[in-house]
Amino acid sequence: MKRALVTGGAGLIGSHIADLLVREGWKVRVLDNLEPQTHRRGKPAWISNQVEFIEGDLRDRETVSAALDNIDIVFHEAAYGGFMPEIAKYVHVNSLGTAQMLEVIREKNLPTKKIIVASSQAVYSEGAGICPKHRLVFPKVRPIEQLRRGDWSVHCPICNAVTESAATPEHAPVGGETVYGLTKVDQERLVLLWGKQVGIPTVALRYSCTYGPRQSIFNPYTGVIAIFCTRLLNNLPPVLYEDGEQLRDFCFVEDIARANVLAAETDKLDGLPVNVGSSRGTPIREIAEQLSAALQIDLQPEVNGEFRPGEMRHITSDITRIRGVGYEPNIDLTTGIERYLDWIRLQSDVRDYFSEAETILRSKGIVHRAVN
Repeated sequence: MKRALVTGGAGLIGSHIADLLVREGWKVRVLDNLEPQTHRRGKPAWISNQVEFIEGDLRDRETVSAALDNIDIVFHEAAYGGFMPEIAKYVHVNSLGTAQMLEVIREKNLPTKKIIVASSQAVYSEGAGICPKHRLVFPKVRPIEQLRRGDWSVHCPICNAVTESAATPEHAPVGGETVYGLTKVDQERLVLLWGKQVGIPTVALRYSCTYGPRQSIFNPYTGVIAIFCTRLLNNLPPVLYEDGEQLRDFCFVEDIARANVLAAETDKLDGLPVNVGSSRGTPIREIAEQLSAALQIDLQPEVNGEFRPGEMRHITSDITRIRGVGYEPNIDLTTGIERYLDWIRLQSDVRDYFSEAETILRSKGIVHRAVN
């Protein structure tokens, strides 16, 4: 029987990975610190009684050592995410926590056979674009001066022409233009480099926007579908940054979980960064309108010219690499949203936490307003 550790296994993606592994006959251990920002009510009921659950912090060396004991495969999902203002915590949890886990495995000569690390499309500076003259290009992050003018377009890095969105392949330049994105670059590079050094297979899965049942209804900093729903269910309009026409690749959480198990069971992705998504771009405004219609709450989105520096305009994942080993997204966006709404309707006391968070983001300089 294969033995897996899922760090962050109480969260959206980690818990679905754990459930899938149990169904496929793995012995599963979960490590999660039940971060209050995400798990305000403590240990969630969806954690299977068929997994061994350890409540503890990835940054605690003894806890990590115990969690790794006698483990074959590590699915490293634990991370601090979103557009939150705590710079040191991002680095401490994501970068240092990952580095420490790798140190423990090497120093204790543990029998770990593979590590799958959760990376993100946030590692890219901007989504790929098609220039009328230069075809496929990889634009740089849009300058804050441009965004302050209310110019949301993405320009060709060669001739400055306005580009159209294109699927972004893994060989696109990696930078990370937010603190979260930068620490995801740290995580995936640490894991891939370490794997080559010690001879243990590693894979970095760059997730697109993941959504589905169990996405926290308490965290106002991450998960646009969850944030829009909590706003609408409190008779408040969804808030759109820029003009709401940004494109995002939304992938249902069960598809993400399947990609993880696939990466664990094939050697064809070893040592590589791998995009995982639906390969389809959807405007954020369309998401807000679709949720409003499905919930039968007729509230027009609020657009007030605000923006977040470093945020991509468009990002859609080129999933050719993972398709080559048999992955295919099974759940389309309409079906996935229906399943999420079925779940959130069963949750009690759904509150809006975004309004307070929005004020904090403005005060910390994470959200700016364009000056036309």
